[in-house]
Amino acid sequence: MVTENPVVLDEALASFEALWSPRIVGRVNDYDVRVAKVEGEHVWHVHDDTDEFFLVLDGELRIDLRGPDRAVVLVKGAVFTVPRGTFHKPSSAHGARILMFEPSGTLTVGDRHEEVPAHVDATTGHVLGS
Repeated sequence: MVTENPVVLDEALASFEALWSPRIVGRVNDYDVRVAKVEGEHVWHVHDDTDEFFLVLDGELRIDLRGPDRAVVLVKGAVFTVPRGTFHKPSSAHGARILMFEPSGTLTVGDRHEEVPAHVDATTGHVLGS
């Protein structure tokens, strides 16, 4: 999904309301560039074979990590990469808008995860506008 026109992230994020349901706004080689609106808690999960990159566009995102147990808090403009094989659980108390880089086809709930609650979309990303 390479487009000939620029994607304005604010417009892309305004085009949908669903939380924890990323939209693909571009591709870089074999990676999706995804944006999402988040609030509340995601699910503990792990990506066995890939890192996961987060950039906070607005709001604040907390990522709890296991092994060793710790939490990172990302404010607007902050980036963090969760290393492959690390169980993690993103959350946002007051809501955030985020951008992620993941290999195309990567499931949002990882390769292993706890039970997926109804408010979390287990997807490989939706095409923008769908």
